[in-house]
Amino acid sequence: MRSTAWRLLAAGLLAALAAGAAYAQSNQPKSKTTTYRWVDEQGVVHYGDQVPPQYAGKDREVLNGAGVPVQHLEGQKSPDQLATEARDRAALIREKQHDAFLVTTYTSVKDIEALRDSRLDQLKTQRAAAQQYIESLKSRLGALQTRALNFRPYSSRADARRMPDDLAEDLVRTLNEMRTQASALANQSDEEAKLRAQFQADIERYRELHTLHSTD
Repeated sequence: MRSTAWRLLAAGLLAALAAGAAYAQSNQPKSKTTTYRWVDEQGVVHYGDQVPPQYAGKDREVLNGAGVPVQHLEGQKSPDQLATEARDRAALIREKQHDAFLVTTYTSVKDIEALRDSRLDQLKTQRAAAQQYIESLKSRLGALQTRALNFRPYSSRADARRMPDDLAEDLVRTLNEMRTQASALANQSDEEAKLRAQFQADIERYRELHTLHSTD
Protein backbone atom coordinates (compact mmCIF):
# COMPACT_ATOMS: atom_id res chain seq x y z
CA MET A 1 0.00 0.00 0.00
CA ARG A 2 2.75 2.42 0.91
CA SER A 3 4.61 1.83 -2.36
CA THR A 4 1.45 2.40 -4.30
CA ALA A 5 0.79 5.64 -2.42
CA TRP A 6 4.30 6.87 -3.11
CA ARG A 7 3.98 6.10 -6.79
CA LEU A 8 0.73 8.01 -6.96
CA LEU A 9 2.25 10.95 -5.12
CA ALA A 10 5.30 11.03 -7.41
CA ALA A 11 3.10 10.89 -10.48
CA GLY A 12 1.03 13.78 -9.15
CA LEU A 13 4.13 15.87 -8.50
CA LEU A 14 5.45 15.23 -12.01
CA ALA A 15 2.13 16.18 -13.53
CA ALA A 16 2.04 19.36 -11.48
CA LEU A 17 5.57 20.29 -12.52
CA ALA A 18 4.78 19.66 -16.17
CA ALA A 19 1.64 21.77 -15.98
CA GLY A 20 3.53 24.59 -14.28
CA ALA A 21 6.25 24.56 -16.94
CA ALA A 22 3.66 24.64 -19.71
CA TYR A 23 1.87 27.55 -18.04
CA ALA A 24 5.09 29.49 -17.59
CA GLN A 25 6.07 28.94 -21.22
CA SER A 26 2.67 30.02 -22.47
CA ASN A 27 2.88 33.24 -20.43
CA GLN A 28 6.37 34.24 -21.57
CA PRO A 29 6.35 37.46 -23.72
CA LYS A 30 6.61 36.65 -27.39
CA SER A 31 9.52 38.24 -29.28
CA LYS A 32 8.38 41.15 -31.38
CA THR A 33 9.19 41.19 -35.10
CA THR A 34 10.23 44.56 -36.52
CA THR A 35 8.32 45.50 -39.66
CA TYR A 36 9.88 47.81 -42.23
CA ARG A 37 8.30 49.73 -45.08
CA TRP A 38 10.26 51.07 -48.05
CA VAL A 39 9.67 52.22 -51.62
CA ASP A 40 11.61 50.91 -54.64
CA GLU A 41 12.72 52.78 -57.77
CA GLN A 42 9.33 52.24 -59.44
CA GLY A 43 7.46 53.72 -56.48
CA VAL A 44 6.15 50.34 -55.27
CA VAL A 45 5.76 50.10 -51.48
CA HIS A 46 7.24 47.03 -49.81
CA TYR A 47 6.85 45.58 -46.31
CA GLY A 48 9.01 43.03 -44.52
CA ASP A 49 10.89 42.13 -41.37
CA GLN A 50 14.16 42.54 -43.28
CA VAL A 51 15.22 44.91 -46.02
CA PRO A 52 16.79 43.07 -49.00
CA PRO A 53 20.39 44.08 -49.83
CA GLN A 54 19.36 45.66 -53.13
CA TYR A 55 17.27 48.19 -51.19
CA ALA A 56 19.92 48.99 -48.57
CA GLY A 57 20.32 52.45 -50.05
CA LYS A 58 16.63 53.26 -49.65
CA ASP A 59 15.15 55.11 -46.70
CA ARG A 60 12.75 53.01 -44.63
CA GLU A 61 10.21 53.34 -41.86
CA VAL A 62 9.74 51.15 -38.81
CA LEU A 63 6.08 50.24 -38.18
CA ASN A 64 4.47 49.30 -34.90
CA GLY A 65 1.96 46.47 -34.49
CA ALA A 66 -0.83 48.70 -35.79
CA GLY A 67 1.13 49.54 -38.95
CA VAL A 68 1.86 53.11 -37.83
CA PRO A 69 5.36 54.51 -38.61
CA VAL A 70 7.30 55.03 -35.38
CA GLN A 71 10.82 55.62 -36.75
CA HIS A 72 12.49 56.79 -39.95
CA LEU A 73 15.80 55.21 -40.97
CA GLU A 74 18.02 56.58 -43.69
CA GLY A 75 19.41 54.23 -46.29
CA GLN A 76 23.07 53.50 -46.70
CA LYS A 77 24.90 56.21 -48.64
CA SER A 78 27.18 55.52 -51.57
CA PRO A 79 30.70 57.02 -51.59
CA ASP A 80 29.54 59.58 -54.16
CA GLN A 81 26.57 60.57 -51.99
CA LEU A 82 28.80 60.89 -48.92
CA ALA A 83 31.27 63.01 -50.89
CA THR A 84 28.46 65.25 -52.16
CA GLU A 85 27.09 65.71 -48.64
CA ALA A 86 30.58 66.55 -47.38
CA ARG A 87 31.00 69.18 -50.11
CA ASP A 88 27.58 70.63 -49.31
CA ARG A 89 28.45 70.86 -45.60
CA ALA A 90 31.77 72.53 -46.41
CA ALA A 91 30.02 75.01 -48.72
CA LEU A 92 27.48 75.82 -46.02
CA ILE A 93 30.27 76.41 -43.50
CA ARG A 94 32.06 78.73 -45.92
CA GLU A 95 28.83 80.61 -46.55
CA LYS A 96 28.23 81.12 -42.82
CA GLN A 97 31.81 82.23 -42.32
CA HIS A 98 31.50 84.74 -45.15
CA ASP A 99 28.22 86.05 -43.71
CA ALA A 100 29.95 86.56 -40.36
CA PHE A 101 32.79 88.35 -42.15
CA LEU A 102 30.40 90.72 -43.91
CA VAL A 103 28.49 91.59 -40.74
CA THR A 104 31.57 92.11 -38.55
CA THR A 105 33.80 93.86 -41.11
CA TYR A 106 31.53 96.45 -42.74
CA THR A 107 29.37 99.06 -41.10
CA SER A 108 27.49 100.01 -44.26
CA VAL A 109 27.21 99.34 -47.98
CA LYS A 110 29.43 102.36 -48.59
CA ASP A 111 32.30 100.54 -46.89
CA ILE A 112 31.98 97.66 -49.36
CA GLU A 113 31.76 100.05 -52.30
CA ALA A 114 34.86 101.91 -51.10
CA LEU A 115 36.88 98.71 -50.93
CA ARG A 116 35.56 97.66 -54.34
CA ASP A 117 36.62 100.95 -55.91
CA SER A 118 40.06 100.69 -54.31
CA ARG A 119 40.56 97.20 -55.72
CA LEU A 120 39.36 98.29 -59.15
CA ASP A 121 41.81 101.23 -59.10
CA GLN A 122 44.63 98.79 -58.35
CA LEU A 123 43.64 96.63 -61.30
CA LYS A 124 43.38 99.70 -63.50
CA THR A 125 46.93 100.72 -62.54
CA GLN A 126 48.21 97.21 -63.23
CA ARG A 127 46.45 97.13 -66.58
CA ALA A 128 47.93 100.48 -67.58
CA ALA A 129 51.42 99.26 -66.65
CA ALA A 130 50.88 96.05 -68.64
CA GLN A 131 49.71 98.00 -71.68
CA GLN A 132 52.73 100.28 -71.46
CA TYR A 133 55.03 97.27 -71.25
CA ILE A 134 53.37 95.71 -74.31
CA GLU A 135 53.91 98.93 -76.25
CA SER A 136 57.60 98.84 -75.35
CA LEU A 137 57.77 95.24 -76.52
CA LYS A 138 56.18 96.25 -79.82
CA SER A 139 58.82 98.95 -80.30
CA ARG A 140 61.57 96.47 -79.50
CA LEU A 141 60.10 93.94 -81.91
CA GLY A 142 59.94 96.55 -84.65
CA ALA A 143 63.62 97.41 -84.16
CA LEU A 144 64.60 93.72 -84.21
CA GLN A 145 62.60 93.12 -87.37
CA THR A 146 64.32 96.09 -89.05
CA ARG A 147 67.70 94.57 -88.20
CA ALA A 148 66.54 91.19 -89.45
CA LEU A 149 65.91 92.67 -92.93
CA ASN A 150 69.68 92.91 -93.41
CA PHE A 151 70.09 89.15 -93.14
CA ARG A 152 68.92 86.05 -94.85
CA PRO A 153 66.21 84.94 -95.43
CA TYR A 154 64.64 88.41 -95.20
CA SER A 155 67.22 90.34 -97.25
CA SER A 156 67.05 90.22 -101.06
CA ARG A 157 70.76 90.91 -101.45
CA ALA A 158 72.79 88.06 -102.82
CA ASP A 159 75.67 88.74 -100.43
CA ALA A 160 73.41 88.93 -97.33
CA ARG A 161 74.74 86.98 -94.34
CA ARG A 162 72.79 84.49 -92.27
CA MET A 163 70.93 86.03 -89.35
CA PRO A 164 73.00 85.98 -86.15
CA ASP A 165 71.81 83.57 -83.50
CA ASP A 166 71.45 86.26 -80.85
CA LEU A 167 69.18 88.31 -83.11
CA ALA A 168 66.99 85.28 -83.88
CA GLU A 169 66.81 84.48 -80.18
CA ASP A 170 65.83 88.08 -79.36
CA LEU A 171 63.06 87.97 -81.96
CA VAL A 172 61.62 84.72 -80.59
CA ARG A 173 61.96 85.88 -76.97
CA THR A 174 60.25 89.21 -77.67
CA LEU A 175 57.38 87.58 -79.55
CA ASN A 176 56.82 85.08 -76.73
CA GLU A 177 56.88 87.82 -74.12
CA MET A 178 54.32 89.84 -76.09
CA ARG A 179 51.99 86.81 -76.21
CA THR A 180 52.43 86.24 -72.47
CA GLN A 181 51.69 89.85 -71.62
CA ALA A 182 48.68 89.97 -73.95
CA SER A 183 47.27 86.87 -72.23
CA ALA A 184 47.90 88.40 -68.80
CA LEU A 185 46.13 91.59 -69.90
CA ALA A 186 43.10 89.57 -71.00
CA ASN A 187 43.12 87.77 -67.65
CA GLN A 188 43.11 91.12 -65.88
CA SER A 189 39.93 92.05 -67.72
CA ASP A 190 38.33 88.78 -66.59
CA GLU A 191 39.54 89.39 -63.04
CA GLU A 192 37.98 92.85 -63.06
CA ALA A 193 34.63 91.40 -64.17
CA LYS A 194 34.79 88.72 -61.44
CA LEU A 195 35.74 91.33 -58.85
CA ARG A 196 32.78 93.50 -59.74
CA ALA A 197 30.43 90.50 -59.59
CA GLN A 198 31.82 89.36 -56.24
CA PHE A 199 31.45 92.78 -54.63
CA GLN A 200 27.95 93.14 -56.04
CA ALA A 201 27.05 89.77 -54.52
CA ASP A 202 28.54 90.88 -51.19
CA ILE A 203 26.51 94.09 -51.26
CA GLU A 204 23.27 92.22 -51.93
CA ARG A 205 24.03 89.62 -49.24
CA TYR A 206 24.97 92.34 -46.75
CA ARG A 207 21.61 94.00 -47.33
CA GLU A 208 19.81 90.67 -46.89
CA LEU A 209 21.59 89.99 -43.61
CA HIS A 210 20.77 93.42 -42.22
CA THR A 211 17.15 92.98 -43.29
CA LEU A 212 17.02 89.63 -41.48
CA HIS A 213 18.57 91.08 -38.34
CA SER A 214 16.23 94.06 -38.33
CA THR A 215 13.17 91.79 -38.50
CA ASP A 216 14.33 89.47 -35.67
